[in-house]
Amino acid sequence: MVFLDLPFVERVKRIHALGFCAEIWSWTDKDINALAATGADFTSMTGYISGTLTDPDGIRRLLDSARESLSVAERLNCPSLNLHGTGLGDDGLPVQPVSQTTGRMWLSACKTLEKIARLGEDAGRVFLLENLNTAVDHPGTPFARADDTLALIEAVGSPHLKMNLDLYHAQIGEGNLIELIQRAGPAIGEIQVADVPGRKEPGTGEIHYPTIARALHRIGYNGVVGLEGWASGDSELALARFRQAFTL
Repeated sequence: MVFLDLPFVERVKRIHALGFCAEIWSWTDKDINALAATGADFTSMTGYISGTLTDPDGIRRLLDSARESLSVAERLNCPSLNLHGTGLGDDGLPVQPVSQTTGRMWLSACKTLEKIARLGEDAGRVFLLENLNTAVDHPGTPFARADDTLALIEAVGSPHLKMNLDLYHAQIGEGNLIELIQRAGPAIGEIQVADVPGRKEPGTGEIHYPTIARALHRIGYNGVVGLEGWASGDSELALARFRQAFTL
């Protein structure tokens, strides 16, 4: 979401040259060999192409595309693969929007994620389930709240299924970020950030990310913190602000 004036591989090269790792949303339209040749470290990537957690056909498509994604993750030496409560279109909206999640859907999602975790275990990778907001960016997405994703991850109880705790989405949907961090602690596999409103780099909105950084330090979190936000202006300056916000 930075250096948008450059082709994707060139963006990765610039990010790598500045000392950052890279993440990939969709991989199907990317030149995987060219990305691997950049020498960049890839911390996570999208872990599916299509599918859902709850209906039989959607589950089959999710598991099949998760296997495909794992093969790409191996080529990139990428340790983590990201999932959502359902498949999202290019506009970020769910392909199959849901107005209400039923008990049967919860049970089905849990069983599907158990299978996903076993795929991760067999491949030596970790799948991440990301929380989203339904008020602004992803209306109609099931299992979107941070509480929902945390409940599913705790129910599965596998080290190969963790939470991608997106604090931008959580601030819009739930707030109380520090309490959420403390509660989610051991389940967190990655933190993603952007400021609210606007989804831009830290320091452009209402979240005081240096306080968030201290809260993460207090719970002993030493994993990935990713900027999943746009640059408010110059991309290098946005990345510098991001780095400064999380420098203790």
